[in-house]
Amino acid sequence: MKIFKFNNCEYKVDSYGFLIDTGQWDENFAKGVAAELNLTGGLKDKHWKIIYFIRDYYKKANSCPIVYETCKQNNLSLHDLKELFPAGYQRGACRISGITFNEGFLRYHSPDKSKESDSKAQPERTYIIDKYGFLVNYVDWDEDFAVLKSVEMKMPKLNDSHWKVINYLRNKYQLTKKTPTIYEVCEENNLNIEEFNNLFPDGYHRGALKLSGLRLF
Repeated sequence: MKIFKFNNCEYKVDSYGFLIDTGQWDENFAKGVAAELNLTGGLKDKHWKIIYFIRDYYKKANSCPIVYETCKQNNLSLHDLKELFPAGYQRGACRISGITFNEGFLRYHSPDKSKESDSKAQPERTYIIDKYGFLVNYVDWDEDFAVLKSVEMKMPKLNDSHWKVINYLRNKYQLTKKTPTIYEVCEENNLNIEEFNNLFPDGYHRGALKLSGLRLF
């Protein structure tokens, strides 16, 4: 964590300069970051329109809008966006808006945390995986691992049904130190094979178990 200072105000930011607590954002922070990024002429109305779009989107969807969505909803071409934020979308527009793209992305895919306080600093994690992408030590697993794997596997947003299976697998393994069979998973979670396939199109081993930080053996 670092401290970003501007106009006698202090803000807690991560190692990349992104605001840690989105609730601490104000226009002074945006102006300070814009100055640090050498945004020629400072922030104009057209900049503020994008900044507030990103912030409003985050408040409603609990995630940072992808660049396509921001351009589409604001009738911008990629060239237009570059003219406004030459440092980039994430490192420019999102950072100025006080939204950490990665954190918002994880919050979008993760179980509902609406009862928790807003964005907090989380230490960076390193996961040791084998050559097939499976977590080497199941105790190193956390929800972010499952989220990142699901994105890597091009799955849609993980919903309650996914998390039910994932948590079942991990709890079962912790109790028995044995990976349950696909039959047990389906029977104990009231799923038929078609429903299971819809949830985990990559299969039991390469899909559900991988997301759960487990392996067959």
